[in-house]
Amino acid sequence: MIDPHLLLSGVIFGLSMGSIFFLMAIGLSLCFGLMRIISLDQLLYYAIGAYLTYTISSLVGNVWIGVLAGVAVSGLTAFLIERFVFLRIYARDITFSMITSFGILIGGIGVIKAIWGLVPRPVEVPIEAQINLLGTEIPIYRLVVIAIAIAVYWGIWLFLNKTIIGKAIRAGIEDVEHVEGLGINVYRLFTLTFVIAGAMSGLAGGLNAPLIMVDPNMGLEILAFVFMVVIIGGLGSIKGTFVSAFLVGQVVSIGSLIYAPLAQMAPFAIMLLILLIKPTGLYGSAMLKR
Repeated sequence: MIDPHLLLSGVIFGLSMGSIFFLMAIGLSLCFGLMRIISLDQLLYYAIGAYLTYTISSLVGNVWIGVLAGVAVSGLTAFLIERFVFLRIYARDITFSMITSFGILIGGIGVIKAIWGLVPRPVEVPIEAQINLLGTEIPIYRLVVIAIAIAVYWGIWLFLNKTIIGKAIRAGIEDVEHVEGLGINVYRLFTLTFVIAGAMSGLAGGLNAPLIMVDPNMGLEILAFVFMVVIIGGLGSIKGTFVSAFLVGQVVSIGSLIYAPLAQMAPFAIMLLILLIKPTGLYGSAMLKR
């Protein structure tokens, strides 16, 4: 029997972990949904966001400024890579984009190692206070991370459903050729989507930096979990990514309390079960050709 206080702590831990997974996976989901590319370089922007948070917070003593700087630099890096690399390969096979993005990821990790070295770096938690919830001490910072992820989800939902550009992106996710037929420059939509995805990955890295030790391979360390989130939720589905991110976060957290190896095994088991029942994921639809 798990202690109730330990269980509540595990639930909050799982929600904060799921929040990071969501912010990371949203980039992969958006890029696949609109551009039909598997953008593994999102893991690079995640690391960039974390390292910029570490560097700026060390210089100015404010983690939040570091997080904002990480978001900005990650978005800018995504813009440059999209312009100089992905713009030239959109018409290629999806496997080609995956290999290319993985090459960018590995090259970027090499650059990070050259700049910051191999030693993991700690980032100070910006809010060290705790709140008593049902007799359990819960770190306020983890609650803030959860709140930011929920706010980002609603922000993206409003953007995609209530703005002209967002509606064009949604239409492109459904059928790019029809959007092109309306005279809309889809490549500008591609660029905007890629920048948003990169910025969200940078935000994930910045927010997660105080919760872990920042190291060059941090993106690779969560690669499997991010893929599981996107696949379970359904490729291209924002709602599915949100739901599955928190699901995977809870499975990892609670599973580790029950039996440590479950933290690694259970998410894969759930992914296989869901795919057996619904091959397109929880909220996914059949893959469309661009």
